[in-house]
Amino acid sequence: MRLPTWLAQHLAALRAVLVLTVVLGLAYPLAMVAVGRIPGLDARADGSLVTVDGRTVGSGLIGQSFTDGDGNPIARYFQSRPSAAGDGYDPTATSASNLGPESVVDTVATDPGESTQSLLTQVCARSRAVGELDGVDGSRPFCTPDGVGAVLAVFRADGFTGPVTRVVSVNQTAPATPFLATYEGVPVELAQPGHDYVAEGGIVTPIRGDAPADPAVPADAVTASGSGLDPHISPAYAELQVNRVARERGADPAAVRRLVEEHTTGRALGFMGEPGVNVLELNLALDREFPAR
Repeated sequence: MRLPTWLAQHLAALRAVLVLTVVLGLAYPLAMVAVGRIPGLDARADGSLVTVDGRTVGSGLIGQSFTDGDGNPIARYFQSRPSAAGDGYDPTATSASNLGPESVVDTVATDPGESTQSLLTQVCARSRAVGELDGVDGSRPFCTPDGVGAVLAVFRADGFTGPVTRVVSVNQTAPATPFLATYEGVPVELAQPGHDYVAEGGIVTPIRGDAPADPAVPADAVTASGSGLDPHISPAYAELQVNRVARERGADPAAVRRLVEEHTTGRALGFMGEPGVNVLELNLALDREFPAR
């Protein structure tokens, strides 16, 4: 007896669900588990956990912060790059910030808890902090000396044209001092919380300033990776930290530099990506050779 069309369609759909459940829900996951048990791959499949004296201290594939309880960098350790994954290096919240080159204006709310920093201000603040920690020039183009984005909202008499009537440093609030005293002869004001100066008609005008075109602080020291989990830093950022780490540990900078070189990996297959330094492995090597005083 021929089944009704509607019943035949439902039975066909049920068979498809059962087949796909077996193939994708059972066979495929079990196959991936089996591949992960292949010698040489099993450590990576288990997260490449790093243990010291039987204690797990981290992963060779997932970065971590080397900070104290208040979030301040521990000076005797090399510092990782910033992370946008959750509260930092959270593998359950791996992500980028989704902020791009046009993110230059902070949100300054009346409630400080609702204020948000633009990507530009985040970069400026990080660069200034790294400069202070490692004793180098932390200035960058389009950043103010106090570590926020050097951006003005310029108001003109006829919208986009005409003489300037008002200028606001949109990322600076009291008690800061405007990074420019005047712009085209008009005094620069500080931003007031709760105002959207762009919506009010201000023209966003970034100011480059006199910072060097090639900043002393490398890009990976001030920007997060796409995953937020990158365990590596660039050799340039590692070199920037050598003197500080050597000083804190009472070690010869040349010896610390040698450890950096030993923990630097080259480009994948010789041409893909950039060389990197695994921060966790480097810091563990430091603890073995130069225990903290």
